[in-house]
Amino acid sequence: MGRMAAISLLIGVSGLALNGCGKGAAKDAAESATGAIPVQVELPSRGEMLSVYAGTAPLQADQEATVVAKVGGEVREILVEEGDRVKAGQALARLDGDRLRFELQQTEVNLRKLEREYQRTLELFNRKLVASAAVDNARSEMEWLKAARDLAQLNVGYTEIRAPIAGVVSARHIKVGNTINVNDRTFQVTDLDPLIAEVHVPEREFAKLRPEQAVAIVVDALAGAKFAGRVQRISPTLDPATGTFKATIEVLDPQRDLKPGMFARVGIVLERRSAALRIPRGAIVEAEGAPTVFVANGDKAEQRSIKTGLTNAGLIEVVEGLKGDERIVVVGQNGLKSGSTIRLIDESPRAAVAERGSGAS
Repeated sequence: MGRMAAISLLIGVSGLALNGCGKGAAKDAAESATGAIPVQVELPSRGEMLSVYAGTAPLQADQEATVVAKVGGEVREILVEEGDRVKAGQALARLDGDRLRFELQQTEVNLRKLEREYQRTLELFNRKLVASAAVDNARSEMEWLKAARDLAQLNVGYTEIRAPIAGVVSARHIKVGNTINVNDRTFQVTDLDPLIAEVHVPEREFAKLRPEQAVAIVVDALAGAKFAGRVQRISPTLDPATGTFKATIEVLDPQRDLKPGMFARVGIVLERRSAALRIPRGAIVEAEGAPTVFVANGDKAEQRSIKTGLTNAGLIEVVEGLKGDERIVVVGQNGLKSGSTIRLIDESPRAAVAERGSGAS
């Protein structure tokens, strides 16, 4: 009887021991599950990537002319006002010019007299009554007076102040009744088509610049309105004071909404790749100074080295290290090590579709 009791006691103790072992294993499994690091994954995408140099510059007219008086006189008539569009050579104002016209008439009278005298001298020379020197002197005086007549005609023409270029009258500096002198400012004519912006690009970007490159332009004065542009020309010389090259940007503004002096933010597209492999820039984790990402393989994280390219709009190009079908950890990657156990949360739709497709195969 004592023996049976001992056996029963031994079986009971063994059962308790086994029961305790089972509970411990379950606890370890539960702790392992709860120890998985929650992460969010996303598939790389393919699309356009741009390398853009951003700068700022005021808009200015490519052509602008200060119209000055070429002769002095009293302003008799003003033919245009500020804001008027004018053609090259169009009359802007008229001066009195009375004195100049009288001088022209006097010169023409003297010239006709000299022409008659020259003809008489030439007839006398043909009859061998005068020396050839007399003919030469008469011809010289006549040619000198012709030049004086031409100059007088030119000055009379200058009494009409004309536009040297086509454009818009941006300033008027004279009034009717003003007496002006030679080289006094009279008008400012500005050609608004096209407007340009001069951007100073660092030396390291010079090799990437070329004419006709696309440019995006934003003007804050017009509520952030966007305009297209192109690189019109590039200075071949470096400014040693700033270490930059000047790039002249032509702004395309068919509606004429822009005005000289407006401040513009420009982005020159230095490089464009149409089908680049892209991942969120925040997915990258630096490892010993080199870029890496974590790839989800089942419930494990694999750290993978990559080589990057262009960066813009929160995305970065991957040129080596990924094929494009990997699930990249985009949230929670900073707490991972290669081989860490992970648990997916809020999986992106593209990554979930890829996972189902992988399982079906």
